[in-house]
Amino acid sequence: QVQLVESGGGLVEPGESLTLSCTVSGKIFSISTMGWYRQTPGKQRELIAEFTSEGSRNYADSVKGRFAIYRDNTKKRMGLRMNNLRREDTAVYFCSIQGCLGAYWGQGVQVTVSS
Repeated sequence: QVQLVESGGGLVEPGESLTLSCTVSGKIFSISTMGWYRQTPGKQRELIAEFTSEGSRNYADSVKGRFAIYRDNTKKRMGLRMNNLRREDTAVYFCSIQGCLGAYWGQGVQVTVSS
């Protein structure tokens, strides 16, 4: 049974920083991509940061220079460091892993940026 669990969300003020973590349980074979997505009510889910199958990092234009994705060598832990947060970063954040049998998703964690 594969399970992904996000943690580290919360309420912060604009300009502050926050770090999200994703812990993976179970076996996932042939991992290709690992990444972070976010979604707001009435909006489509947006890919904001990912590791490609080659191990390189991609970022959405809206978070480039502010967010950083990282993982450990076991690919069982993944994080997202979010700096200089803006109100428009408010969303539910999901971690996801693409394996040979399909994609796996966490439940999501709320991040609210407000003054």
